[in-house]
Amino acid sequence: MSAIDIHGVTRRFGALQALDGVDLAIAQGEFFSLLGPSGCGKTTLLNIVAGFLEPTSGSVVIGGRDITRLPPHQRDIGMVFQSYALFPHLNVFDNVAYGLRVRRQKGREIAARVEEMLALVRLSELAQRMPHQLSGGQQQRVAIARALAIRPQVLLLDEPLSNLDAKLRREMQAELRRLQRDVGITTVMVTHDQQEALGLSDRIGILGSGHLQQVGTPLQLYREPANRFVGEFVGQANLIAARAEGGGVFTATGHFSAEGVPLRLASDGAGGQSPLFLLRPERIELAEADGAVSGPNSVEGAVREASYTGAELHLTVGLDGGGVLSVAATEGLFAQLPQPGVRVRLSWQARDLAVLPAEGAGA
Repeated sequence: MSAIDIHGVTRRFGALQALDGVDLAIAQGEFFSLLGPSGCGKTTLLNIVAGFLEPTSGSVVIGGRDITRLPPHQRDIGMVFQSYALFPHLNVFDNVAYGLRVRRQKGREIAARVEEMLALVRLSELAQRMPHQLSGGQQQRVAIARALAIRPQVLLLDEPLSNLDAKLRREMQAELRRLQRDVGITTVMVTHDQQEALGLSDRIGILGSGHLQQVGTPLQLYREPANRFVGEFVGQANLIAARAEGGGVFTATGHFSAEGVPLRLASDGAGGQSPLFLLRPERIELAEADGAVSGPNSVEGAVREASYTGAELHLTVGLDGGGVLSVAATEGLFAQLPQPGVRVRLSWQARDLAVLPAEGAGA
C-alpha cells in the first residue's frame, strides 16, 4: 500500500484549470519532489494534500484513509512552510512543543519528545533561544523539528530552502536528506530548484500546465525524458529535429540545416521514425578543431559565447553546417576562456542521443 494515493485530482479557480486529473502514488518512506515552472500546479497539489484547499474533483488517500474532506489538523500531516512560520514570542523549545501541547500530551512526554527532536536536528543547546536569535538554517531546523514532533505519517515541505543563501542551501540539503532518512518518514517537497530536487529525491513528479508530465527517478528524468517539455525543463538540452535516412543515420532538419550542409546523426534508437533528439551539453566531447571531422557524430564550428562557472566551461558553438549547440566541458582544454571565433570540434556517442516523441519537432 502506498503512503499517499492521489486519484484523479482536479482543481479549478473559476475559468482557470490549475490541476487536471492528476493520479499519483507515493511510497512509504519515499522522498518525493513536485517540480515544475511557476503556475504549473505543484503548490496547489501540495495544498490539497495538506488540506488547505479542496479538490474540485478526485480524492487523496493517506495510509489507506480517505482524507479528502478532512481539515488539516485531522490529516496526521506535518508541514514546513517557506517562511518557516515560527512563533516569534515562543523560544525554540516551546515552538517544537506547540503541536504536542495542542494534542494535550503530558508535560513529561512533551519534554522527552522535544529533547529527542532537538537532538535529531542538532539544536539541543539552543532550546531557550528566541527565533530572532537564530540563523536561517537554524530556523529551518526548528521548523522541521516542530513538524516531526507530532509523529505525522507524512511530512510536507513547501520550498523549504528558498530563503537561504547558496552555501547554506547546499549544507541544508544534506541535512534535510539525513533527517528524512533517519526518521524514515514519507516526505513530499515542492520546489522550483531543479538541482535541489535532483539531489534530494528518490523520485520526482514533473508538473506542467496542470498535468503530471512524468514521474521517475532523477536519473530517469534526466536521461530518459518522456516528452519535449520534460527534456527542456530538466537540465540544459540541445533539441535536434531529424529525418530518418535508414541504417540508424538521421539528417537534422529545421534551423540546423538552414546554412548549408545538414548535420548528420547516428543513433541506435528511433527505428524508422523521424524523431526529435535530445543531446545534453555535458555529453558533448570538446576538442580543438583540426579539420579531420569524420563520422556522423562529429562536427566543427566556432565559439560564439563562453562563460566560466568555476567547475565547467559553458560554450555556445555555431556549427559549420548550420545551427548551434550548447556545450558544457571541463576547463582543461583551454588555458583561458576561449574568445568568440575560436574553432572547436564537437563529437558524441550514439548512446548520448535520447529520442523524444516527434510532435512539436519543428518548433
